[in-house]
Amino acid sequence: MDRKGRRHPCDSFEELEAEIVKDAGAQVDLVWTPASDYLLLPEELSELRPAMTHARIRWAEWDMDEGRRQMILFGLVFAALVAYSVYSGKEIIAFGPVGLALLLFLILGAIPWYQGHKRLERVKKWGVDLQGDALPELRFETWLMHQKAPLTRILLVLVVIVGLFQWLVAGGVRESVGDAGLVKSGGLSREWWRMLTATFLHGHWIHLLMNAAALHYLGKRMEVLARWPHVAMVFLIASWVGWEASLRFSPGGESIGASGGLLGMLGFLLVFEWLHRELVPESARRRLLAGLIMTGVIGVVFPMIDNAAHLGGLVAGMIYAFIVFPQSDSAHRPREFRADRVVGVASLAVLVLSAAWACLKMAG
Repeated sequence: MDRKGRRHPCDSFEELEAEIVKDAGAQVDLVWTPASDYLLLPEELSELRPAMTHARIRWAEWDMDEGRRQMILFGLVFAALVAYSVYSGKEIIAFGPVGLALLLFLILGAIPWYQGHKRLERVKKWGVDLQGDALPELRFETWLMHQKAPLTRILLVLVVIVGLFQWLVAGGVRESVGDAGLVKSGGLSREWWRMLTATFLHGHWIHLLMNAAALHYLGKRMEVLARWPHVAMVFLIASWVGWEASLRFSPGGESIGASGGLLGMLGFLLVFEWLHRELVPESARRRLLAGLIMTGVIGVVFPMIDNAAHLGGLVAGMIYAFIVFPQSDSAHRPREFRADRVVGVASLAVLVLSAAWACLKMAG
């Protein structure tokens, strides 16, 4: 079975090995043999472990090479922009392209290279046998990849539609922020609906893509583990609390973006998975902590980041998980109740109306 759930017949292990080597293991997620009662990871079959190890090493090395190329490219761009800002007398921090180049250096270069490096170390340590928590982590990540998350897709569609409207209809960031962003000074700060519409606006297309990627991963993980109603509720509550924190602890200026809601999802998952330790392998839980640390570093490096909104959303998501979900030693996911669905539908309706209102305000 490939990553899209399609099944491909092979007449022998030799033929299957050839497919794994050809695609560097990137498309072969699960396999079945007449000796198995259910689909297995390729690494769980001793006949396929050498081929999968070789394929995963090639995959990791490719990621490292690509990350290295991007680091060189954006490192040179960053150095050139710093030299230009010094030569022209501009403040480096205030010169937007410098920060953008550094962000691309991290996202497209340093982080992929580091992930490839860690994956290469892990695969080499496995050898032809899986050790420790490697197999549970692979099972969890593969299982998660094949799950459906329709609510997360709806939120992604809303974010993308408003983003396209922002650039194609509203005339760009400067105009749209005044129309529907969180303006924290003057009479506009008293327009409460901006606490809802600002979530769907973004300051740059890279900002939009970063948040969309985070929403896809965090939203799907949360929807699969804790059920869909809580995704809508946490995203709405954390976004609102994040903007409240921004108004109180970072007054003045303007703020936009879905990061408060996304940090709420991250905070929720950190607590939820700690309360339900049998659901998620420990090694997979550590990735969330790494994401939190990276977000904190970005918040320190880039002064334009609204850290108050991030922290408010994070705390709101963590408190929500503590209140709603009791600790459990079960390996089964929590049940979904009728009350959850009712409040979830109401929360989703508020989010849809907020996105529509943002478009209307930008159009008017």
